[in-house]
Amino acid sequence: MAKGKKKDVFDWEDEEQEEIIWVSKSEIKRDAEELKQLGEKLVNLTKANLTKMPLDDSLLDAVELAQRLQKEARRRQLQYIGKLLRGMDVEPIREALAKIENKHNQQQAMLHKLEKVRDELVEKGDAALTNLLNDYPKADRQQLRNLIRAAQKEQAQNKPSKAYREIYQILKTLMLTD
Repeated sequence: MAKGKKKDVFDWEDEEQEEIIWVSKSEIKRDAEELKQLGEKLVNLTKANLTKMPLDDSLLDAVELAQRLQKEARRRQLQYIGKLLRGMDVEPIREALAKIENKHNQQQAMLHKLEKVRDELVEKGDAALTNLLNDYPKADRQQLRNLIRAAQKEQAQNKPSKAYREIYQILKTLMLTD
């Protein structure tokens, strides 16, 4: 060894040297798995929702191919989609996916609200109908009153609930179009 050469010594005290961020292998694997799951959510989207996503052409082609594949080929394609996602900014994709999922949750909540209103109409009768007509004056009072009475009669006789379903359909058109 030559005596005059000095090895590069890393000075931990020197703040001007580059900051080194150590990432564990486990953390890298967790991130890769998370991106693969994001890719799986993309693959499970419908074509209409997929067009709303900010995807580049190569990723869109990979997702569409994965939708057609099955079993092991699909698993490999999901791995590839995860790899593609690692090389891009996924935040806009996550935001768009959250909007789509939130819209679905809002629709589900609205349908549950419709069921609750219908149950209240059948249970309380004219009092609940008056409250509904205050909120939705365009509703046909006579038709709803007849359906409510028919639904109450069906429940009392343990018959199939045809009127019960009709009330739901009327409420759906009434409340979702306003």
